[in-house]
Amino acid sequence: MTEGVKTIYIVTIKCPNRPGIVAGISHGLAELGANITEAQQFDETESRQFFMRVVFEIQDGTTDRSVLEEEFMRLAHEFDMTWSLTTTARRPRVLILVSRFDHCLVDLLYRWRIGELAIDPVGIISNHPRDVYKNLDFGGIPFHYLPITPDTKPAQEARILQIMDDSRAELVVLARYMQILSNDMSHRLSGRCINIHHSFLPGFKGARPYHQAFARGVKLIGATAHYVTSDLDEGPIIEQDVERISHADTPDDLVRKGRDIERRVLARAVRYHIERRTIITGHKTIVFTS
Repeated sequence: MTEGVKTIYIVTIKCPNRPGIVAGISHGLAELGANITEAQQFDETESRQFFMRVVFEIQDGTTDRSVLEEEFMRLAHEFDMTWSLTTTARRPRVLILVSRFDHCLVDLLYRWRIGELAIDPVGIISNHPRDVYKNLDFGGIPFHYLPITPDTKPAQEARILQIMDDSRAELVVLARYMQILSNDMSHRLSGRCINIHHSFLPGFKGARPYHQAFARGVKLIGATAHYVTSDLDEGPIIEQDVERISHADTPDDLVRKGRDIERRVLARAVRYHIERRTIITGHKTIVFTS
């Protein structure tokens, strides 16, 4: 006798720490016929908060999602818990914003095409015309050219939000989108927008950061992916990486290596988000890496 089809769920929780949380969740899922396949937890002693990510499977036709939601509502009441439940079959709808540098965009689309990133790209927005990317195949993904000037910025941000609503996008990825979002825009996208930022020790802001790094003789270059907030480049960090360089590296070498770091850091951050591995808490994130 062969097993039937199973639905795989992911639940994330956050609550004040106290004894019995893991036991309560495990017992509740077992009573509903769920089989836990993965569980990660973290007790943040400073804030006395408890975080958990659980992956479990249920035989189709046995327990409806509504029954699971009722159980988690009961647990939420008992443990003062916030929670989120989704299935691995659900592919988040993603809107990608990009400027002239397209290496992160190309990487995300490649990982999507080969099935590495389980997303549904529903639009690409750029402040540069389509001709800038004439060698790229967007595979039917709608492209929106929204040039931005100080005078048009409010209207264009409103247009971006309208495109989000029309496409039912759940996540916005700034794939080297070189425009600063307004405070209102950042607030409206809180927890739903990921940015990739070059990060150095020390940090170099403004134009030509790799050339600034070269002039200062840095020994490490890196990149940071974070959630967007009104504090420029200071949102909750999801992922970071660095690469060692030497005096023999030219500014062009730094740019080349920097592009590689940015690509992989942004891709990991997007994957962590869509797999519900991130939980925002205050100014930082809890990330249950795989």
